[in-house]
Amino acid sequence: MRITDVRATTVTVPLEAPLRHSNGAHWGRFVRTLVEVEADNGLIGLGEMGGGGQSAEAAVQGLRDYLVGHDPARTEALRFMLANPTASLYNNRTQLLAAIEFACLDLQGQHLGVPVHELLGGRVRDRIEFASYLFFRYPNSTGAGEVRTVEQLVDHARELREEYGFRTHKLKGGVFPPEYELRCYRALAEEFPGDRFRYDPNGALSVEEGIRFARAIEDLPNDFIEDPTFGMNGLRRIREKTSLPIATNTVVVNFEQLAANVRDPAVDVILLDTTFWGGIRPCIRAAGVCETFQLGVAVHSSGELGIQLASMLHMGAVVPNLTFAADAHYHHLTGDVIAGGKFEYRDGAIDVPSAPGLGVTLDRDKVAEYAELYRELGSYPYDRDPGRPEWYPLLPNFDYADPAVAGTPLPGTAVAGRTRNEASPA
Repeated sequence: MRITDVRATTVTVPLEAPLRHSNGAHWGRFVRTLVEVEADNGLIGLGEMGGGGQSAEAAVQGLRDYLVGHDPARTEALRFMLANPTASLYNNRTQLLAAIEFACLDLQGQHLGVPVHELLGGRVRDRIEFASYLFFRYPNSTGAGEVRTVEQLVDHARELREEYGFRTHKLKGGVFPPEYELRCYRALAEEFPGDRFRYDPNGALSVEEGIRFARAIEDLPNDFIEDPTFGMNGLRRIREKTSLPIATNTVVVNFEQLAANVRDPAVDVILLDTTFWGGIRPCIRAAGVCETFQLGVAVHSSGELGIQLASMLHMGAVVPNLTFAADAHYHHLTGDVIAGGKFEYRDGAIDVPSAPGLGVTLDRDKVAEYAELYRELGSYPYDRDPGRPEWYPLLPNFDYADPAVAGTPLPGTAVAGRTRNEASPA
């Protein structure tokens, strides 16, 4: 089997409502690039990466000279072909490598008639548990979906728990002052006794704020506190001052950083992302290192559609030391590009695909619909907040630059296609 072609298509898939975070917001949709790798036996392997547009599609097409004629079973060679560590300062192709690796593993599995997890050592679990992944949200274009107050957050979490069965809840913070988000977090824990909780402000807190927040929740049933501040030294300082495990998906995302953390620990739980680490196989290797040194591992979400979610499911299926519920933005999506519709949650978990390859195929009509939607709406600046057009993120994010927090109504600003005014979150 040899690769004969590679194609890329940018799509945008709507969210239930715009999701806020410390860096800005997802503006009511995800922009993703779908990758198709075709082989000489007629099979097509699927990959996915974040972002899109002409530059992303051109970057994928730029790999054609590397890939045509290559045996997709030689996945280890891809690492040096596409993202040679000695050239990484110049090409930075980690996400591209990941998308191509997904597709090559998909081709191998289809060719052999086995699911990808069988190529990776075989599954040790049939289902992957997921966390609720709660965001503060702007209202959508119909005026619904807002999550800003404590009551709205708890109601939203309850709805998700009832619909999908989540028993672990992750609050994405870094939007409002720590004192307010602490109220929100403790309200969740009070509402759902017996469940597990985790907090992630995306590194927006100062070290001192991170220490205070961590100490203030030590009595709760926490999995961990994720990236309370930015940088390995800052996380190490917080780790020394709290009993909570420290997790990251920002400062340990490659093997050199993992080695540094083993030698001088700053992080207890490594969140493995099949895109950030360059594919499924690097995540499995990293999980093996974590198992050796008794570090925890979890599955990170970077705003996936069904193709990348499938990669997360196959990875999670074969990692024996996965003891935490996985993250996924997936339940915030209103649709998907895969045939048969979205993956289904059952009792807070999703079944690992059992069909050959990744176990997903494209719904060509949906791809065309969401590709046209991207052409209509275009991309959006991830590091900007549509409700605060003059704002930009700082680290640490002391004042959050949000007049709503101080009780001053926001002036009318366009959010997800409408004008809104916002009062204090409290």
